[in-house]
Amino acid sequence: MAEYTDRRLSLLGSTGSIGTQALDVARCLGIRVEAMAARRNVSLLEQQIREFSPSVAAVMEEDAAADLRVRVADLPVKVLSGMDGFRECAALESCDTVLNSVVGMVGLVPTLTAIEAGKRIALANKETLVAGGRLVMDTAARYGVDILPVDSEHSAIFQSLQGSPGDHAVRKIILTASGGPFFGMTKEQLAAVKKEQALRHPNWDMGQKITIDSATLMNKGLEVIEAAWLFGKTVDEIEVVVHRQSIIHSAVEYCDGSVIAQLGLPDMRIPIQYAITWPDRAPSPAKPLSLTEIGQLTFAQPDTENFRCLEICRQAMRRGGLCPCAANGANEAAVDLFLHDRISFPQIAELVGEAMERQAVTPDYTLEDVLEADRAARRFVCDTIS
Repeated sequence: MAEYTDRRLSLLGSTGSIGTQALDVARCLGIRVEAMAARRNVSLLEQQIREFSPSVAAVMEEDAAADLRVRVADLPVKVLSGMDGFRECAALESCDTVLNSVVGMVGLVPTLTAIEAGKRIALANKETLVAGGRLVMDTAARYGVDILPVDSEHSAIFQSLQGSPGDHAVRKIILTASGGPFFGMTKEQLAAVKKEQALRHPNWDMGQKITIDSATLMNKGLEVIEAAWLFGKTVDEIEVVVHRQSIIHSAVEYCDGSVIAQLGLPDMRIPIQYAITWPDRAPSPAKPLSLTEIGQLTFAQPDTENFRCLEICRQAMRRGGLCPCAANGANEAAVDLFLHDRISFPQIAELVGEAMERQAVTPDYTLEDVLEADRAARRFVCDTIS
């Protein structure tokens, strides 16, 4: 197994699904983890600190940070808390790459901090680009920072673009979707689904929020927005195709009719590793793909009538400004309500659509504008339901 002992990684969201798999990659490749940050899973974070010996660790909640300080008092690790702690991890001088795998809007500020510190960004926090796409991409261009996608779909697009002669050669991006656990259900059936059903994804083992987003197709809508920013395309140049097997992770269609795709088993360690080792490739702990074992690959159009979140995200991007930010903030609030049995499954899309349409269109915006649009969308959802 090749080693990348010269790499220095700061891992935001180390205790989540992406974070734990990133540590598996770091373990296999001998990558030094200089900093770790998590929201509140102190027990798992302590185990990670003892194995990887980071110089800095951060927890979002202060009471959890106080607990962690007691747990690791015997170790030479600096324990921080809150957004300031996350930002310090993101800008740590001794690291060269920041892998941001936190969930939700909380990932935006650390991403900007890492960019301004000149770090290479391995981005798994899609809300960073959904909420503040223009701000983030302009900042990355100003500081000359690479943003490398970790999402399996965006990594597949990125890989399929390697060797492309230029943007003029690309006709469209083909973004694949599993369809989630409710593919083919009617509106009446969707009205009766419960969170336990929505949390059973057919192909991927992910956190609760992204799993619900996959069930509503909101996740695919967010990915359309993210792809538009990452690859400089309009949403109308991005086609979504339901591919239930999750083997083709996405593809690029060129002007000559050629379609280049990236295939692999649904294992997030592959795109995580590529974002860290790019432009190199290294042996992976993931199981190799056997097409004969898979046997059949199928494709279908997404149902945007019964799964409205996908089209709402497209509309938000067409309107521009902070409309995608409002859709994202409303979705985070609505998903939380759904997970607490306070709204039905279809109400998620209803709330997201209403919040997006209420957002004024302002083409130029600051970080504070982004944060306020996010707060306003969340307030709207909570006020509507209370």
